[in-house]
Parts: sequence; structure tokens; C-alpha cells
Amino acid sequence: MSIVASVAGSPLEKDVLAIRTPEDAASARARVELLLSRALTADSAVQIALLGNRRLQAAYNALGSAEAAMVNAILPPNPSFSISRIAGPLKLELEAIIAADILALATLPARAEIASDRFHQAQLRAAEETLRLAASARRDYYRAVAARELVDFLAKANSTAEAAAGLARALGETGAMNKLDQAREQVFYADLTAQLAKARQRAIAEREQLIRSLGLWGDDLDFKLPATLPAPPSRPQNMPMVEQEAVARRPDLFVAGIELDALAKSYGLVGATRFVNVFQLSGIYKDTRETVTSVSSDGTIDTENVRFKVVGPGATIEIPIFDLGEARTREAEQNYMQAFNRLAAKAVDIRSEARLAYRTYRSTWDIANHYQREILPLRKIIVDESLLRYNAMLIDVFPLLAEVRHRILARIAAIEAKRDFWLASTDLRAAVIGGAEARVEETSGSRTDAIGQ
Repeated sequence: MSIVASVAGSPLEKDVLAIRTPEDAASARARVELLLSRALTADSAVQIALLGNRRLQAAYNALGSAEAAMVNAILPPNPSFSISRIAGPLKLELEAIIAADILALATLPARAEIASDRFHQAQLRAAEETLRLAASARRDYYRAVAARELVDFLAKANSTAEAAAGLARALGETGAMNKLDQAREQVFYADLTAQLAKARQRAIAEREQLIRSLGLWGDDLDFKLPATLPAPPSRPQNMPMVEQEAVARRPDLFVAGIELDALAKSYGLVGATRFVNVFQLSGIYKDTRETVTSVSSDGTIDTENVRFKVVGPGATIEIPIFDLGEARTREAEQNYMQAFNRLAAKAVDIRSEARLAYRTYRSTWDIANHYQREILPLRKIIVDESLLRYNAMLIDVFPLLAEVRHRILARIAAIEAKRDFWLASTDLRAAVIGGAEARVEETSGSRTDAIGQ
């Protein structure tokens, strides 16, 4: 777990723990309960996921299996022992053979080095899985909080739209509002009611997804989420070297590089054992007991038990008559070239992911900041000024209701823009340090367009 802690735990500034004993489980449980006793934050959600998600613990179990495989690979091969007994009326033969694979012993240092590389590869894969879960938990947290914020706002907006629709009906009864304007207020209220129902459904789904990422169950499901997402920072991150930083830090690129090195060493091992793939030395012990019958000159039959032992060496070697190792050499060469091309493709992909993640981050920051600094304040001014003019009887109620509708739509778009920024921020971090699994987000205008129609 040392590599997992340094590669994943340090950049995340979180504790990573492979739960192996009841004491580890009790410690992790106590930490999770402490974090759940307060309102959940993005950082606390990530820490809970790292301690409570069972899929991550399964990945750590796979790492333990990889360690056992490495230890098994670096041990010398066990010698083989065979014994045979052949008995007849006049003869008993006992033979014992102990054999050792000399070729496996000769190539043990190279095999041990390859096994060590494979284990390091497994460590980096576990670190990548840790980073992936952390990014996923952070995304799910932002989605869940944004969904709750949207539900709260739509509930308030729905009450306002209901009051506006009631006012429209009352004005229609007096003849002060025609049927077209009444229908506009009624359909806006109806659309907003439908969107509120969808938002509530989505909030439930997002909360359940967050629960799955955190690995919670039982009494833990009653955790608290904040009412709103935090505002975007006043200034965005400036990352002119984002591609180079991603290439230098991504564990999945290191995994591909280790794969290439391991295959290069395997290629050399195949070349060394191309012609002779089996070479065993053995020691042979043979014990023979035989009954010898002889006839003396006087006709007497004599019987004598004769016993003799022989000891000697033996050797087994594969004769390369039909298979000269060309197929194995060709396969190793192609596997190496395949790993090389995958490494090059991975580097291209990582640089592209980093560029796209940073550009998305900057554009979503610009959009969210634009709503917070420009659109929402201007919408508030317009509604306030319209209300003053309505109270002063300078305008009728229709422009005021129209501006209220526009302000509601702007607030919905602002909430989604803020959510998109925090998701893009998470994707940028994952694209640089690892764990990138960004999924395509729906456009912010989809819901507002539906309401506007």
C-alpha cells in the first residue's frame, strides 16, 4: 500500500486504508461515523468513499493477490521426486529419481525482476482505482448537492408561479386580462410543476448514486447535504503546462510504461531460451534385489539372494527439431510492439484529455462567473425596478410577471452553470493526477429551454 499512499493518497490529501483486520475495520468505521456526524463536504465525501467503498477494498485484495504471485515467482522452482518399485518372482527393483529444472534456476534473476515489475504495475493500478473512485465520489457529491439546490429553488419558484397563475385567473374574471395572457401564466406554472417533479426524481437518483460511491448502508443513509453548492472561485486556475503535468503524474501512463519494460525483459528471456526450453538435471538411485539359482557339480541346486545398488546422474533436454523457437520469438516481438504502440497512444490520449479538461474548466468558469456577476444581478435590478413601477402604477402587471419568469429561468441556468463548473474542476484534477472518467454532461440550457417553451 506504500505506492498507493504516495501516488493517490498524497495528491488527494486523504488517508487510504486496506482493511485486513477487525481493528482496521473498526478504525475505518469510527472515522466514517465522525465524518457523517457533520454536514457532508466534497472532501469528507471523498474520504468516506476511500474508507467505505467495498469495490475499492476488492481492488486492494487484488493487490494482495498480486503480491503473493510476485513472492511465488521469485522463489526457486521446487525439485521433483519420483519413486518406482518393480517386483517379480525372482527380482525386486526399487528406483528413486530427484530432478531439478536447471533452466528455471538459471533464469530466476530475470524472472524475479519481471515479477517485481508486474507487482509494481499492480500497485499503480490500485492507485489509479483509488484516484478514479475519489473523482467519482466528488462528482456524485456535486451532482447531489446541485440537484437538491435546484429542487429547493424550483419549489419556491413554483409557489411564485402558482400565485401568478391565481392572479391571472382573478384578473381574467374581472376582464382585466385576456385569455392569451392567462394561458401564458397557466402554462408557465404547469411547466414549472412538471420540472419540479423531474428535479425531485433526479435529486433522489443523484443521492442514491452518491450513497453507492460512498459505500453507505443502514443508519448511515441519513447523512446531511448542504443546501447549495459553493460559489466558483474569484479567479480560475492558470495551468499553462497542463499537458506536461498530466504526462508526468498519470499512473495509467506509468502502468503502460512498466508493461513495456516487462515485455522487453520477457523478450530477452525468450531469446535466451529460444532453442532449449527444457533442461533438467537429476540424481538416480537404483536398488536391485535378485534371486540367483545355480547348480553345483554334484547336482545340488543353490539359491543365493544378490543385492546391488547403483547411483548416477541424469539429464533431460528438449531437442529443437521441429520447434526452433521462432513462433515464441515472433509472438514476444509482436507483444512488445503492441505495448509500445499502446504506450504512445496513451500518451497522446492523456495530453488531449488534459487540454480538453482545462479548456472545459475555463469555459465553465467563465459561464458560471458570468451568471453570478452579470446576469443574476441585472435580472434582480430589472425585477426590482419593474416592481417599483408597478407599485407606482406606471406599468401594468404583465411586464412584471414576464420579468419574474425570466429571473426564474436565469436562476435555474445559474445553478446548472455552477454545477458544471465544479464537475469540470473535478475532471481537470482527474485528468492531471489520474482517475479521469468524465462523462458527458447535459447542456445547461436543456431544462431552461423546456420551461421557456
